[in-house]
Amino acid sequence: MVSETKVAIKNLYKIFGKDPAGMINHVQNGISKKELLEKYGSVLALNDVNIDIPARGIQVIMGLSGSGKSTLIRHVNRLIEPTSGEIIVDGQNVLGMSKTELREFRRHTASMVFQRFALLPHHTIVDNVSYGLTVQKVPKQEAAERSQQWIDRVGLTGYEKHFPSQLSGGMQQRVGLARALATDAEILLMDEAFSALDPLIRTDMQDVLLGLQEELHKTILFITHDLDEALRIGENIAILRDGFVVQKGTPQEIVLNPADKYVTDFIKDINRGRVLRVSSIMDSKKLKNGPEIERNMVLEDALQILSKAGVFEATVTEGGKSIGSVELGKMTTAIARPREKAGQSDTYR
Repeated sequence: MVSETKVAIKNLYKIFGKDPAGMINHVQNGISKKELLEKYGSVLALNDVNIDIPARGIQVIMGLSGSGKSTLIRHVNRLIEPTSGEIIVDGQNVLGMSKTELREFRRHTASMVFQRFALLPHHTIVDNVSYGLTVQKVPKQEAAERSQQWIDRVGLTGYEKHFPSQLSGGMQQRVGLARALATDAEILLMDEAFSALDPLIRTDMQDVLLGLQEELHKTILFITHDLDEALRIGENIAILRDGFVVQKGTPQEIVLNPADKYVTDFIKDINRGRVLRVSSIMDSKKLKNGPEIERNMVLEDALQILSKAGVFEATVTEGGKSIGSVELGKMTTAIARPREKAGQSDTYR
């Protein structure tokens, strides 16, 4: 079943420098980011970006520093104005909104969680969480009740009267997440939200987000430079390089079929057994005997089942029904580090 599109980013360009609109022709004619800077002193931040973001899912945008991912997310709520393009949310172009419409969009439709928390240092935790509700002019008692609900949900009960400086980094980011969720916005924009955290705390925050998303079904645009994080939480991933989308797809598609050498280099060191699922390599035309393995099980767990049973093939199931089969040889081949494909270059267009 195809999900409806909540946010459609269409032909989006962003160029910093003199006469950015005039620079678009050079970009469309094939000038590189480096050449544009050297010849014209302009910086190409986004290059004809097109991404359809499904409703009620997690869309990850990833890339190295300078790839344009943070610039991109700031276009969705117009913290940055584009050089050209469209961002359509529920059929309305955000880039064509009036100041009043944009203010209401930011208040009610799109909340943001920042990398460096962006908490108000002289406000208590409960006041930080209720800030968006106050801006919405929600009555004080209702705002307090809703804020407490989200403080409880992110595991900060008892810290309501503390100040941000009294909390750890992970706890501060929980405050930022609670603040974003308190406004009941349909879209959650998360710009490297967990990258400033220590690895264990980061994993914990990923668990919190996934747990909440399982219940809330928000439309989440999540920015990260970390592939493991992208593969763990993303239902769909778009990889940027020099402002251009080099590949879009599910984690399975990207790991199994990297578009070019840039993506291949990105994925070469990941634990493929913990990312790839049985459904990505199963044979739906053959039903075989053997232990039953659910289609969404990761290969690492599936391999343990086959090893314990001492067999070389298994039946793949969905909802208790057999839908195909999978063989040990195909599973071990899938988790091996991929080799660069013949003719695969470092170019991305």
